[in-house]
Amino acid sequence: MTDKPKNILPVLPLRGVLVFPYMMANLDVGRTHSMKSLERAALENNRIILATQKSFLDENPIKSGIYTTGVLAEIKQFVKMPNNTMRVLVEGLNRVKLGEIFELDACYFTDYQEFEPSIRDVLEVEALRKLTLEYFEKWGSVNNKVSPEVFITAKAIEEPQRFFDFIVGNLFIDIKQKQELLEEECLDIAFNKVLVILTREIDLLEIAKKISQQVKKQVDKNQKEYYLKEQLKAINKELSAGDESFSEVREEYKKKMRKLVFPKEVLERINKELARLEKMPAVNMEGAVIRNYLDTLINVPWDNESIDLLDIEISERTLAEDHYGLEKVKERIIEFLAVKILTKSLKGPILCLAGPPGVGKTSLAKSIAKAMNRKFVRMSLGGVRDEAEIRGHRRTYIGAMPGRIVQGLINCKTKNPVFLLDEIDKMSSDFRGDPTAAMLEVLDAEQNNTFQDHYVDLPLDLSKVFWIVTANDIGNIPRPLLDRMEVINLSSYTQEEKVAIAEKYLLPRKIEEHGLTTQQLILKGNVLERIIRDYTREAGVRSLERSIAKICRKVAREVALNSEAKCIITVSNLKKYLSKPLYNNKDRIRVSQPGLVNGLAWTNFGGEVLNVEVLATAGKGELLLTGQLGDVMVESAKAAYSYLKANSKKLNLNKDFPSKIDIHVHFPAGATPKDGPSAGITMAVALISALKNQAVDQEIAMTGEITLLGRVLAVGGVKEKVLAAYRYGIVKVFLPKANIDDLDEIPRKIKKQIKFIAVENVFEVISEIFGGES
Repeated sequence: MTDKPKNILPVLPLRGVLVFPYMMANLDVGRTHSMKSLERAALENNRIILATQKSFLDENPIKSGIYTTGVLAEIKQFVKMPNNTMRVLVEGLNRVKLGEIFELDACYFTDYQEFEPSIRDVLEVEALRKLTLEYFEKWGSVNNKVSPEVFITAKAIEEPQRFFDFIVGNLFIDIKQKQELLEEECLDIAFNKVLVILTREIDLLEIAKKISQQVKKQVDKNQKEYYLKEQLKAINKELSAGDESFSEVREEYKKKMRKLVFPKEVLERINKELARLEKMPAVNMEGAVIRNYLDTLINVPWDNESIDLLDIEISERTLAEDHYGLEKVKERIIEFLAVKILTKSLKGPILCLAGPPGVGKTSLAKSIAKAMNRKFVRMSLGGVRDEAEIRGHRRTYIGAMPGRIVQGLINCKTKNPVFLLDEIDKMSSDFRGDPTAAMLEVLDAEQNNTFQDHYVDLPLDLSKVFWIVTANDIGNIPRPLLDRMEVINLSSYTQEEKVAIAEKYLLPRKIEEHGLTTQQLILKGNVLERIIRDYTREAGVRSLERSIAKICRKVAREVALNSEAKCIITVSNLKKYLSKPLYNNKDRIRVSQPGLVNGLAWTNFGGEVLNVEVLATAGKGELLLTGQLGDVMVESAKAAYSYLKANSKKLNLNKDFPSKIDIHVHFPAGATPKDGPSAGITMAVALISALKNQAVDQEIAMTGEITLLGRVLAVGGVKEKVLAAYRYGIVKVFLPKANIDDLDEIPRKIKKQIKFIAVENVFEVISEIFGGES
């Protein structure tokens, strides 16, 4: 090792610690150069220079990183610890001025010069010493962190310099302040600086004590969070740190509100709730309730509207691209846009799209929103029986929340979306209220501009919402509610329409969803027609879409096994992909028999052909009805039976049949509930067929209600019934004369293949089928 110059000692840089002369200190040393310095100091009579770093984070301080005034210290003891560190006990001896610091053999060295602070006036220093002792004891009386032995020791020290170093070494002040006092070369000035520091510390401690006492009088000992909050307020007030600022919560809400516009009464309510929240302890459970309420008020789109796309050509094109057919609905939307273009303002209409499942009611509502450039919100009403679902809960209830109308507006962030109320005919009521009654206000153009949700408890303008309602059966919608809607019926699709929808929308979408290409899946011939006829029996296209998806899955499997696979689907191999046909009209009775007649019925899933079977046997004139019939069909059967009894001579029936023949009327598929006012003439013809023992051609079907006097009344669902007749191969259909205009909706192709006979009286039907009175 190179010999070092004389009057040079190792330097131990200290981090966050400052040792004064006459002060004993334990130091933990872990840095390599620091441990080397200790080892070298052991060779120099255990003498070492202690100097504090300017930066706590500096791992390898150079001369500019160490204060130039330090302390000459003696190492009393050092022990190597298990974690490769040392613990050393040192005693400060005297102040030193550090010279040039240099590194030698992996440790720091410096030359140094010892010095003692000068004294200008001995008497003044003695007076300052006594005054400092007095202030030091006063500081200790308000600071319970200092041991009593420290004050006893301080009293016993009479030498001014040593007393000064002892006092400063035990003060809880910043390292920079201690370093400044260590560097001071005049003891008179040093004492004055200490007195200023002690005065300030005493004032701060007394203020803190005063604040603590004030806070303890106001809060309970267990409310820790409340105590801290009040203490912070008192500190700000006592130290005059400026005007008392808003709480963090209030600032958070103010920040959210800056970019939003609120009606005057809403803004007043928000400020009122914020004031309540500020005065409330943080641990109060009601604080969370108020915050939830404020979040709702701020997020409701009180004045935020989306800009409508008022371009008829673009809207027409958008609707045409998304949906095939549905001309009446598209025309109604275009009319609405046209009026809005001219008037610049129009209250949102309430459209009711009524029709069987799968005809595109929901998807049509989405297309309307797209065509108008509005946000779309859907709310399913199926099974809703609680009024709070619509109007919300009152805030006094636990777990209260706004109704789904308000929630929908919050989610879409605009006050004029296209709002779909799906399946409104499936709402019900119970002890929790009647949601249909709540919907009266929502869907009333004269009332919904001040709709009041129970939770929000402020009027909300719903007049600019474009309301669309869907239903399968408008008969289940309460009359007052239905009166507020403009009903547009979406009838069943014809086979040609289904084919067009499949080719244009369903097939391309399913091919893309299953990762296929049009080269990997090819449908040839009339495959779609066969799928529609043999595998689906519906008004819409959902089953058709599922069937196409099933084919795509099987093709995807083949392509996954062989990337070069090319699947061509034809009528001959369709069974391979869809298994055996589900519907092939095998249940259709082709052989004519007495008492067997085809009736046409409308269901929620489209039209259907129902067989009516009547059996006449010897008995006592009883009428038996089976097949799980509803009240309306039972009444129709009784009306038809009474008509036959009253007109038995005119109809050439045995006049004794009411007393000697039992009649059993049965509708097959008895487990399926059946009801509706359209089977009257069907049952009348079936009764006559059984009583005359004369068969009715199975190529004939009929629909129409009958009265006691034999009049045939109009019925609904004519298009669906005719489509069902066409599907079953019926060639002649009897229908009420009042429904003749409904045939305008029937495709020309079907009208060419079916002969329609309009009747006003049941006798006209009987004459046509049985040949008059014979």
